[in-house]
Amino acid sequence: MKILYVAGREESYSRTRIVIRALEMRGHEVVKCLPPDKSFKHYPGLVLSALLKAPSCDVVLTGFYGQLLTPVIRLLTWKPIVFDMYITTYDTMVFDREKARPGSLKAKIYALSDWLSYKAANVSILDSNHVIAHFGEYARSSTSKLRRLFLAVDNTVIYPRERQQKHDGFLVHFHGEYIPFHGVKHIFQAAKLLENENVTFQIIGRGLTFEQDMALLKELNVQNVKILDPVPYAGLATHMAEADVCLGIFGDNMRAELVLTNKVNEAIGMAKPLITRRNAPVQELLQHKESVYLVDAASPRAIADAILELQRDEGLRQKIAENGHWRFLEHGTIQKLGEGLEAILYEVVSKKA
Repeated sequence: MKILYVAGREESYSRTRIVIRALEMRGHEVVKCLPPDKSFKHYPGLVLSALLKAPSCDVVLTGFYGQLLTPVIRLLTWKPIVFDMYITTYDTMVFDREKARPGSLKAKIYALSDWLSYKAANVSILDSNHVIAHFGEYARSSTSKLRRLFLAVDNTVIYPRERQQKHDGFLVHFHGEYIPFHGVKHIFQAAKLLENENVTFQIIGRGLTFEQDMALLKELNVQNVKILDPVPYAGLATHMAEADVCLGIFGDNMRAELVLTNKVNEAIGMAKPLITRRNAPVQELLQHKESVYLVDAASPRAIADAILELQRDEGLRQKIAENGHWRFLEHGTIQKLGEGLEAILYEVVSKKA
Protein backbone atom coordinates (compact mmCIF):
# COMPACT_ATOMS: atom_id res chain seq x y z
CA MET A 1 0.00 0.00 0.00
CA LYS A 2 1.18 3.52 -0.79
CA ILE A 3 0.42 5.79 2.18
CA LEU A 4 0.61 9.58 2.24
CA TYR A 5 1.61 10.55 5.78
CA VAL A 6 0.91 14.20 6.61
CA ALA A 7 1.84 15.51 10.05
CA GLY A 8 2.68 18.83 11.64
CA ARG A 9 5.62 17.44 13.60
CA GLU A 10 9.08 16.73 12.23
CA GLU A 11 10.37 13.24 11.47
CA SER A 12 12.46 13.13 14.66
CA TYR A 13 9.32 13.61 16.82
CA SER A 14 8.67 10.32 18.64
CA ARG A 15 5.15 9.61 17.34
CA THR A 16 6.05 10.61 13.77
CA ARG A 17 9.17 8.45 13.81
CA ILE A 18 7.58 5.26 15.12
CA VAL A 19 4.50 5.53 12.87
CA ILE A 20 6.73 5.73 9.79
CA ARG A 21 8.92 2.89 11.00
CA ALA A 22 5.93 0.71 11.91
CA LEU A 23 4.41 1.05 8.43
CA GLU A 24 7.69 0.58 6.60
CA MET A 25 8.38 -2.59 8.60
CA ARG A 26 5.07 -3.92 7.26
CA GLY A 27 6.33 -3.35 3.71
CA HIS A 28 4.31 -0.24 2.88
CA GLU A 29 5.59 2.76 0.95
CA VAL A 30 5.26 5.88 3.08
CA VAL A 31 5.19 9.18 1.19
CA LYS A 32 6.05 11.88 3.73
CA CYS A 33 4.68 15.40 4.06
CA LEU A 34 6.50 16.62 7.15
CA PRO A 35 7.83 19.98 8.38
CA PRO A 36 11.38 20.73 9.56
CA ASP A 37 10.04 21.73 12.99
CA LYS A 38 6.74 22.10 14.89
CA SER A 39 5.95 25.67 13.80
CA PHE A 40 2.44 26.24 12.42
CA LYS A 41 3.96 28.44 9.70
CA HIS A 42 4.75 25.26 7.73
CA TYR A 43 1.11 24.12 7.53
CA PRO A 44 0.21 25.89 4.22
CA GLY A 45 3.19 24.23 2.57
CA LEU A 46 2.21 20.84 4.02
CA VAL A 47 -1.30 21.18 2.61
CA LEU A 48 0.02 22.12 -0.84
CA SER A 49 2.46 19.21 -0.80
CA ALA A 50 -0.33 16.84 0.23
CA LEU A 51 -2.52 18.10 -2.63
CA LEU A 52 0.23 17.28 -5.14
CA LYS A 53 1.14 13.88 -3.68
CA ALA A 54 -2.29 12.49 -2.75
CA PRO A 55 -3.40 11.40 -6.25
CA SER A 56 -0.68 8.76 -6.49
CA CYS A 57 -1.40 7.31 -3.03
CA ASP A 58 -3.97 4.78 -1.83
CA VAL A 59 -4.77 6.44 1.48
CA VAL A 60 -3.91 9.50 3.57
CA LEU A 61 -2.77 9.17 7.18
CA THR A 62 -2.78 12.43 9.16
CA GLY A 63 -0.83 12.85 12.38
CA PHE A 64 -0.24 15.60 14.92
CA TYR A 65 -1.72 18.24 14.69
CA GLY A 66 -4.44 16.75 12.53
CA GLN A 67 -7.28 18.81 13.98
CA LEU A 68 -6.06 21.57 11.68
CA LEU A 69 -4.74 19.45 8.82
CA THR A 70 -7.45 16.80 8.40
CA PRO A 71 -10.48 19.01 7.55
CA VAL A 72 -8.43 21.01 5.02
CA ILE A 73 -7.04 17.88 3.36
CA ARG A 74 -10.56 16.46 3.15
CA LEU A 75 -11.55 19.49 1.05
CA LEU A 76 -8.69 18.78 -1.37
CA THR A 77 -8.93 15.02 -1.93
CA TRP A 78 -11.46 12.20 -1.94
CA LYS A 79 -8.82 9.68 -0.96
CA PRO A 80 -9.71 7.84 2.26
CA ILE A 81 -8.26 9.51 5.37
CA VAL A 82 -7.20 7.93 8.66
CA PHE A 83 -6.50 10.43 11.44
CA ASP A 84 -4.07 9.35 14.15
CA MET A 85 -5.70 11.69 16.67
CA TYR A 86 -3.52 10.43 19.56
CA ILE A 87 -4.27 13.51 21.72
CA THR A 88 -7.51 15.52 21.62
CA THR A 89 -7.45 19.31 21.56
CA TYR A 90 -10.22 19.47 24.15
CA ASP A 91 -8.39 17.39 26.74
CA THR A 92 -5.07 19.15 26.13
CA MET A 93 -6.43 22.70 26.36
CA VAL A 94 -9.13 22.19 29.01
CA PHE A 95 -7.67 19.61 31.37
CA ASP A 96 -3.91 19.71 30.74
CA ARG A 97 -3.09 23.36 30.00
CA GLU A 98 -6.28 24.63 31.70
CA LYS A 99 -6.85 27.32 29.05
CA ALA A 100 -10.64 27.00 29.35
CA ARG A 101 -13.25 25.74 31.79
CA PRO A 102 -15.48 22.81 30.82
CA GLY A 103 -18.68 24.16 29.30
CA SER A 104 -17.18 27.55 28.37
CA LEU A 105 -17.26 28.93 24.83
CA LYS A 106 -13.53 28.30 24.38
CA ALA A 107 -13.96 24.71 25.55
CA LYS A 108 -16.76 24.24 23.02
CA ILE A 109 -14.51 25.58 20.26
CA TYR A 110 -11.80 23.09 21.24
CA ALA A 111 -14.39 20.30 21.19
CA LEU A 112 -15.57 21.49 17.79
CA SER A 113 -12.05 21.20 16.36
CA ASP A 114 -11.91 17.55 17.47
CA TRP A 115 -15.39 16.88 16.06
CA LEU A 116 -14.60 18.48 12.68
CA SER A 117 -11.47 16.38 12.24
CA TYR A 118 -13.42 13.27 13.26
CA LYS A 119 -16.09 14.03 10.67
CA ALA A 120 -13.49 14.75 7.97
CA ALA A 121 -11.65 11.45 8.42
CA ASN A 122 -12.98 8.04 7.48
CA VAL A 123 -11.55 6.63 10.71
CA SER A 124 -9.76 8.23 13.67
CA ILE A 125 -7.51 6.59 16.27
CA LEU A 126 -7.34 7.07 20.05
CA ASP A 127 -5.45 5.03 22.62
CA SER A 128 -8.21 3.72 24.91
CA ASN A 129 -11.90 2.83 24.84
CA HIS A 130 -12.37 5.10 27.85
CA VAL A 131 -11.13 8.13 25.90
CA ILE A 132 -13.26 7.10 22.91
CA ALA A 133 -16.36 7.15 25.14
CA HIS A 134 -15.23 10.44 26.67
CA PHE A 135 -14.89 11.91 23.15
CA GLY A 136 -18.46 10.92 22.39
CA GLU A 137 -19.68 12.70 25.52
CA TYR A 138 -17.89 16.05 25.20
CA ALA A 139 -18.17 16.25 21.40
CA ARG A 140 -21.79 15.04 21.51
CA SER A 141 -20.93 12.70 18.71
CA SER A 142 -21.14 9.14 17.53
CA THR A 143 -17.92 7.19 18.07
CA SER A 144 -18.50 4.65 15.29
CA LYS A 145 -15.52 5.95 13.28
CA LEU A 146 -13.07 5.75 16.21
CA ARG A 147 -10.71 2.83 16.75
CA ARG A 148 -8.56 1.99 19.77
CA LEU A 149 -4.87 1.46 19.21
CA PHE A 150 -2.68 1.29 22.31
CA LEU A 151 0.38 3.52 22.53
CA ALA A 152 3.66 2.07 21.30
CA VAL A 153 7.26 2.97 22.05
CA ASP A 154 10.53 2.31 20.25
CA ASN A 155 11.41 -1.21 21.36
CA THR A 156 14.79 -1.01 19.63
CA VAL A 157 15.70 1.29 22.54
CA ILE A 158 13.22 0.23 25.21
CA TYR A 159 13.88 -3.42 26.06
CA PRO A 160 14.99 -5.43 29.13
CA ARG A 161 18.69 -5.19 29.90
CA GLU A 162 21.16 -5.90 32.64
CA ARG A 163 22.02 -3.14 35.07
CA GLN A 164 25.12 -1.20 34.09
CA GLN A 165 25.77 -0.02 37.62
CA LYS A 166 25.21 -1.68 40.95
CA HIS A 167 23.74 0.37 43.77
CA ASP A 168 23.00 -0.05 47.43
CA GLY A 169 19.43 0.02 48.60
CA PHE A 170 16.24 0.15 46.54
CA LEU A 171 16.15 2.52 43.56
CA VAL A 172 12.86 4.05 42.37
CA HIS A 173 12.80 5.77 38.96
CA PHE A 174 10.59 8.48 37.47
CA HIS A 175 11.02 10.41 34.23
CA GLY A 176 8.76 12.98 32.64
CA GLU A 177 7.65 16.57 32.71
CA TYR A 178 6.88 18.40 35.91
CA ILE A 179 3.20 19.01 35.13
CA PRO A 180 0.05 18.66 37.27
CA PHE A 181 -1.22 15.33 35.98
CA HIS A 182 2.16 13.65 36.53
CA GLY A 183 1.96 14.59 40.21
CA VAL A 184 5.69 14.85 40.96
CA LYS A 185 4.91 16.57 44.26
CA HIS A 186 3.24 13.38 45.48
CA ILE A 187 6.40 11.42 44.64
CA PHE A 188 8.47 13.87 46.71
CA GLN A 189 6.10 13.49 49.64
CA ALA A 190 6.27 9.70 49.33
CA ALA A 191 10.07 9.92 49.29
CA LYS A 192 9.98 11.81 52.59
CA LEU A 193 7.95 9.00 54.13
CA LEU A 194 10.62 6.51 53.02
CA GLU A 195 13.77 8.35 54.10
CA ASN A 196 14.61 5.69 56.67
CA GLU A 197 13.73 2.68 54.50
CA ASN A 198 16.88 2.48 52.34
CA VAL A 199 14.92 3.74 49.32
CA THR A 200 16.39 6.25 46.83
CA PHE A 201 14.51 8.10 44.09
CA GLN A 202 15.94 9.31 40.77
CA ILE A 203 13.76 11.91 39.04
CA ILE A 204 14.57 12.90 35.44
CA GLY A 205 12.94 15.87 33.74
CA ARG A 206 11.89 19.51 33.83
CA GLY A 207 8.62 21.30 33.20
CA LEU A 208 5.86 23.67 34.20
CA THR A 209 5.77 22.96 37.94
CA PHE A 210 9.51 22.37 38.36
CA GLU A 211 10.24 25.43 40.52
CA GLN A 212 7.16 24.88 42.64
CA ASP A 213 8.03 21.21 43.16
CA MET A 214 11.66 22.06 43.95
CA ALA A 215 10.43 24.50 46.61
CA LEU A 216 8.41 21.67 48.15
CA LEU A 217 11.43 19.36 48.06
CA LYS A 218 13.49 21.99 49.89
CA GLU A 219 10.72 22.69 52.40
CA LEU A 220 10.40 18.98 53.22
CA ASN A 221 14.20 18.66 53.39
CA VAL A 222 14.04 15.36 51.51
CA GLN A 223 17.41 13.61 51.50
CA ASN A 224 16.77 10.53 49.35
CA VAL A 225 15.91 12.13 45.98
CA LYS A 226 18.34 12.71 43.09
CA ILE A 227 17.21 15.35 40.57
CA LEU A 228 18.58 14.77 37.07
CA ASP A 229 18.35 16.84 33.89
CA PRO A 230 16.51 15.44 30.86
CA VAL A 231 18.57 12.90 28.92
CA PRO A 232 18.47 11.48 25.36
CA TYR A 233 16.10 8.57 24.86
CA ALA A 234 18.85 5.94 24.85
CA GLY A 235 20.23 7.40 28.08
CA LEU A 236 16.77 7.22 29.60
CA ALA A 237 16.69 3.47 29.04
CA THR A 238 20.08 3.16 30.77
CA HIS A 239 18.75 4.99 33.84
CA MET A 240 15.62 2.84 33.88
CA ALA A 241 17.72 -0.32 33.71
CA GLU A 242 19.36 0.64 37.02
CA ALA A 243 16.01 0.91 38.85
CA ASP A 244 14.19 -1.65 40.99
CA VAL A 245 10.79 -0.02 40.36
CA CYS A 246 9.48 2.59 37.90
CA LEU A 247 6.77 5.15 38.56
CA GLY A 248 3.95 6.35 36.30
CA ILE A 249 1.56 9.23 37.05
CA PHE A 250 -0.17 10.28 40.27
CA GLY A 251 -2.07 13.52 39.63
CA ASP A 252 -5.74 13.95 40.52
CA ASN A 253 -6.97 16.25 37.75
CA MET A 254 -9.24 15.18 34.89
CA ARG A 255 -6.31 14.82 32.51
CA ALA A 256 -4.84 12.12 34.75
CA GLU A 257 -8.12 10.21 34.47
CA LEU A 258 -7.76 9.98 30.70
CA VAL A 259 -4.17 9.03 29.89
CA LEU A 260 -2.12 5.88 29.57
CA THR A 261 1.20 7.75 28.88
CA ASN A 262 4.42 6.62 27.25
CA LYS A 263 6.13 6.21 30.62
CA VAL A 264 3.76 3.34 31.45
CA ASN A 265 4.70 1.60 28.19
CA GLU A 266 8.37 2.35 28.70
CA ALA A 267 8.40 0.78 32.16
CA ILE A 268 6.72 -2.44 31.04
CA GLY A 269 8.84 -2.41 27.88
CA MET A 270 11.92 -2.50 30.11
CA ALA A 271 10.33 -5.32 32.16
CA LYS A 272 10.31 -3.15 35.28
CA PRO A 273 7.62 -3.39 37.96
CA LEU A 274 5.42 -0.31 37.55
CA ILE A 275 3.53 1.71 40.15
CA THR A 276 1.00 4.20 38.81
CA ARG A 277 -2.34 5.73 39.73
CA ARG A 278 -5.51 3.83 39.02
CA ASN A 279 -7.48 4.99 35.98
CA ALA A 280 -9.61 3.36 33.30
CA PRO A 281 -7.13 3.56 30.37
CA VAL A 282 -4.36 1.84 32.34
CA GLN A 283 -6.78 -0.88 33.44
CA GLU A 284 -7.65 -1.64 29.82
CA LEU A 285 -4.04 -2.80 29.43
CA LEU A 286 -2.82 -3.86 32.88
CA GLN A 287 -4.19 -5.58 35.98
CA HIS A 288 -3.46 -4.68 39.62
CA LYS A 289 -0.83 -6.87 41.26
CA GLU A 290 -0.62 -8.98 38.11
CA SER A 291 1.07 -6.64 35.61
CA VAL A 292 1.08 -3.32 37.49
CA TYR A 293 0.72 -1.98 41.03
CA LEU A 294 -2.15 0.53 41.10
CA VAL A 295 -2.61 3.19 43.80
CA ASP A 296 -5.12 5.94 44.51
CA ALA A 297 -4.52 9.32 42.91
CA ALA A 298 -2.64 12.05 44.78
CA SER A 299 -1.76 9.76 47.70
CA PRO A 300 1.88 9.87 48.88
CA ARG A 301 1.07 7.29 51.55
CA ALA A 302 -0.27 4.87 48.93
CA ILE A 303 2.83 5.37 46.74
CA ALA A 304 5.10 4.78 49.74
CA ASP A 305 3.21 1.66 50.83
CA ALA A 306 3.36 0.23 47.29
CA ILE A 307 7.13 0.80 47.14
CA LEU A 308 7.61 -0.86 50.53
CA GLU A 309 5.53 -3.88 49.52
CA LEU A 310 7.51 -4.35 46.32
CA GLN A 311 10.79 -3.77 48.13
CA ARG A 312 9.96 -6.57 50.57
CA ASP A 313 8.29 -8.99 48.11
CA GLU A 314 10.70 -10.00 45.36
CA GLY A 315 8.23 -12.56 44.01
CA LEU A 316 5.54 -9.91 43.49
CA ARG A 317 8.10 -7.60 41.85
CA GLN A 318 9.12 -10.32 39.44
CA LYS A 319 5.53 -11.32 38.64
CA ILE A 320 4.45 -7.75 37.87
CA ALA A 321 7.57 -7.13 35.78
CA GLU A 322 7.20 -10.32 33.72
CA ASN A 323 3.44 -10.02 33.17
CA GLY A 324 3.72 -6.34 32.35
CA HIS A 325 6.36 -7.10 29.75
CA TRP A 326 4.17 -9.76 28.15
CA ARG A 327 1.40 -7.15 27.80
CA PHE A 328 3.94 -4.83 26.21
CA LEU A 329 4.93 -7.49 23.69
CA GLU A 330 1.25 -8.05 22.89
CA HIS A 331 0.35 -4.38 22.40
CA GLY A 332 3.18 -1.87 22.85
CA THR A 333 5.90 -2.57 20.29
CA ILE A 334 6.49 -0.88 16.95
CA GLN A 335 5.58 -4.18 15.29
CA LYS A 336 2.19 -4.27 17.03
CA LEU A 337 1.57 -0.63 16.14
CA GLY A 338 2.29 -1.50 12.50
CA GLU A 339 -0.17 -4.41 12.57
CA GLY A 340 -2.87 -2.21 14.10
CA LEU A 341 -2.33 0.69 11.71
CA GLU A 342 -2.27 -1.65 8.73
CA ALA A 343 -5.60 -3.24 9.69
CA ILE A 344 -7.24 0.19 10.04
CA LEU A 345 -5.78 1.47 6.76
CA TYR A 346 -6.96 -1.64 4.89
CA GLU A 347 -10.39 -1.20 6.46
CA VAL A 348 -10.86 2.28 5.01
CA VAL A 349 -9.29 1.44 1.64
CA SER A 350 -11.53 -1.61 1.17
CA LYS A 351 -14.65 0.38 2.08
CA LYS A 352 -13.69 3.12 -0.37
CA ALA A 353 -13.20 0.55 -3.12
